[in-house]
Amino acid sequence: MTVNRPLTIGVTGGIAAGKSAVARAFAAHGVPWVDADDVAREIVEPGEPALAEIAAHFGDQVLDADGRLDRRRLRAIVFTEPGERAWLESVTHPRVRERLLTHLERMRESGASYHLLVSPLLFESGQYRLVDRSLVIDVPEALQLARTTARDGVDEAQARAILAAQMPRDERLAKADDVIDNGGDLDALVAQVARLDARYRELAATSTRPTGDSS
Repeated sequence: MTVNRPLTIGVTGGIAAGKSAVARAFAAHGVPWVDADDVAREIVEPGEPALAEIAAHFGDQVLDADGRLDRRRLRAIVFTEPGERAWLESVTHPRVRERLLTHLERMRESGASYHLLVSPLLFESGQYRLVDRSLVIDVPEALQLARTTARDGVDEAQARAILAAQMPRDERLAKADDVIDNGGDLDALVAQVARLDARYRELAATSTRPTGDSS
């Protein structure tokens, strides 16, 4: 016996591509979502084992006066030293994945026909294995740089270092099942989301799994 099952759509894109704006636009259609960045912040809260490991490795320089992770200082280190970034990912990625699985299972029980996993590292971290389709939010690199420097208060050199550490745009697009062009205004974005919402609901209506399958 088979039953209809909700789809998991992975939403990704480079820094400042507008992933959160896209997720909010889908939420206006009643679509639940979880953001891997939010989960990544959860696992480094004070008292979490990951924070203790990070502080032991990098020292108190990556903690603020309240003992919380100073993400800006940590980012300045790991995006200029690839070896340190690899170490950090070895500590955080497994924990993020474990918590994402919990969130995804809750969303599957919500009654929605599909839901979103929003992640900047969907492909790089292997999280694409948790989704049925991948949606890439695409913007020109020049726009990414402008948004990053304005939003995060970093200079252009650091913004370029962040972009260089991410998957190349062409490679990301080649892995996409669907693409949203977020180089325009909000109305254009909302219109693209509306079309994809209809498409995903149609796909979910014909997507089945064996009874008792929790994958």
